[in-house]
Amino acid sequence: MRSGLAPGIKLITSFSRDSWYRGFTLFLTFIFYTTYHLSRKPISIVKSELHRNCSIVIQPPDLNTTNNETWCDWAPFDQNNYQTLFGVLDNSFLVAYAIGMFFSGIFGERLPLRYYLSTGMLLSGFFTALFGLGFYWNIHSIWYYAFVQAMNGLVQTTGWPAVVACVGNWFGKGKRGFIMGIWNSHTSVGNILGSLIAGVYVSSAWGLSFIVPGIIIAATGVVCFFFLVERPEDVNCSPPNHHETSEQEPLLHNASSTEEIFSSPETTVRELPRDNEKAISFLGALQIPGVVEFSLCLLFAKLVSYTFLYWLPLYIANVAHFDSKGAGDMSTLFDVGGIVGGILAGLVSDYTDGRATTCWVMLIVAAPMVSASSGHCMLLLCGALVNGPYALITTAVSADLGTHKSLRGNSRALSTVTAIIDGTGSIGAALGPLLAGLISPTGWNNVFYMLIIADICACLLLSRLVYKEVRSWCGYTTRQRGFKEI
Repeated sequence: MRSGLAPGIKLITSFSRDSWYRGFTLFLTFIFYTTYHLSRKPISIVKSELHRNCSIVIQPPDLNTTNNETWCDWAPFDQNNYQTLFGVLDNSFLVAYAIGMFFSGIFGERLPLRYYLSTGMLLSGFFTALFGLGFYWNIHSIWYYAFVQAMNGLVQTTGWPAVVACVGNWFGKGKRGFIMGIWNSHTSVGNILGSLIAGVYVSSAWGLSFIVPGIIIAATGVVCFFFLVERPEDVNCSPPNHHETSEQEPLLHNASSTEEIFSSPETTVRELPRDNEKAISFLGALQIPGVVEFSLCLLFAKLVSYTFLYWLPLYIANVAHFDSKGAGDMSTLFDVGGIVGGILAGLVSDYTDGRATTCWVMLIVAAPMVSASSGHCMLLLCGALVNGPYALITTAVSADLGTHKSLRGNSRALSTVTAIIDGTGSIGAALGPLLAGLISPTGWNNVFYMLIIADICACLLLSRLVYKEVRSWCGYTTRQRGFKEI
């Protein structure tokens, strides 16, 4: 009597070859961008170690100094302008990132994604570790650290357009909100891991808080070089359907199994042969309906998110009087909330066909929450509401716009559109920490007022798209995916 196939084997064989490749690509790109954020987080943890309240720190008996307030600080952050210097470090990275992002997408459309991504990860690891080596080389020049941060910001622009383009190549439009909502949790997972790794070394040897993440992202770049598959056609898999017909239903109505989520639908739009596709121009990408509105909305959404990313641990240390490690650990609650918010935003936007409306509702609810983000529960809730729209715009919305029907099947616009949206958002990411550094000496409440205004501005920029979506739900126009009917 034969027992039949084992349950585990039945599960494995229930997935097609295409499904395995799609799942493998999703997993790899998740790991890749997790390491990008893992390597960005240490600076926010180390800030509270570079400038401390030395009057409450036990002074070594062999140390001969008369300055009880700054003896334990790391020069040049031992002066009263230390918050301004922290702002210089943040903006050296973020301004370089914002400028480089607009060019990164152009390069990403014209270079093999595997080479482009691998090189960027290796260089990111190098410059991250170089910042930490300043501790062992006893470097006290702000220009050294600012230069390293700027170079790191520049090479880190290779990550986002490349991974979004790769995932967009493998997954069809109808499944993007849910899949990318889960996939985009790499941002928060990277922030959490970066905080925990940096926290291990911050009090003993803060240089390792940078060196260890640098080694991790460089090693992952080697994995990328050997295993990343850019497009389904490269391994004879079926390409996804980037455009739904009017008869097709949203994801939650027709995706009855995990297999269907990872499989390509049988009805696909005929794509242009890869060799005949021309990369879209910068101005051409701006003319795609919805790109400008979502880009400007992301500017303000990312301003809020990155202000929390770079200043939340220092805020917790100053207000709640936590040590560096405790403040970093508590700040991870914001990122845990971000994971839930990203998945929820993707799920709701798939179900309602309303990307813009989902972002608008979360942003308007987040506005009053940002000023009450000191407790554990409020950190979780605030993280969900702030990072949900940010995650949705940078993933599903970018992929939708990069494969918009006006492109007539040309898939080579995806990286450029992603770079424009995230590059514009990165301007806000640079402004947020800068303004926080300038405003925080006048009181943390003023920083929160700035964040509330930014959330309201993000909502206003989406008003036209929300109006279109609401009209479509009321039957005034043919119901289509969020921003298509513009």
